[in-house]
Amino acid sequence: MYRNLNADLIVQTCRQTQESIAERFVNSGLSKIAAEILTVSEQAAGLAAWLAKPHLPLRALASIGIVSILLIIVSVALHVKVQMTVSSLGEFLQGLDAAINEVVFIGVAAFFFVTLETRLKRRRALKAIHELRALAHIIDMHQLTKDPERISGTPTGDTDTIKRPQNPAELIRYLDNCSDLLALISKIAALYVQNFDDPVTLAAVNEIENLTNGLSRKIWQKIMIFDRILAPSVNSSGVNRAE
Repeated sequence: MYRNLNADLIVQTCRQTQESIAERFVNSGLSKIAAEILTVSEQAAGLAAWLAKPHLPLRALASIGIVSILLIIVSVALHVKVQMTVSSLGEFLQGLDAAINEVVFIGVAAFFFVTLETRLKRRRALKAIHELRALAHIIDMHQLTKDPERISGTPTGDTDTIKRPQNPAELIRYLDNCSDLLALISKIAALYVQNFDDPVTLAAVNEIENLTNGLSRKIWQKIMIFDRILAPSVNSSGVNRAE
């Protein structure tokens, strides 16, 4: 029961995260990214299901192609008369080279038809993974400006329609939301290879996981700094940090 990722639960988690961010940081850029990730997760559920299913038309086309190659080989073998007389070593090597070329050509043609379905699915999966990579970098761009230097007593000039983090507690929550979104991106990417065994796609998903993990570590380093900034006020008031 808990040995496979559930696409519906991932979509549900994305929706809950998006609603939480939209409620706390109204009309912010991060809330728009969360909404985009929700849309991507819904599309990913359908794409993952498509990748897991056999593509019957392509398999039929591949079968027809392979059978056609075999029929051509049999037809040539039955109708061409081969004389095994060799007058010189040069003629033998020339004939051997021609035979090897034909075998290689047949092998390439058969490989093309056998891998047709995998290559089509791989192309769609890699395109979706590239979108996830872009989203991860956009999240990183948003968290880059969230540092201790933003905490000051001067007004920032923000309008009432856009709520941005203004104190350590809100900045910690903002960064925590960035880390949550990066984790969701990693889980969405894992959906694509859950039932699609392709080494190239798996390598791309591993790159996404390494990227999101690295960005999350940077974010948590900032969160630790903000915790130190917030700790004196918490100790003086005798209350825990408000979430």
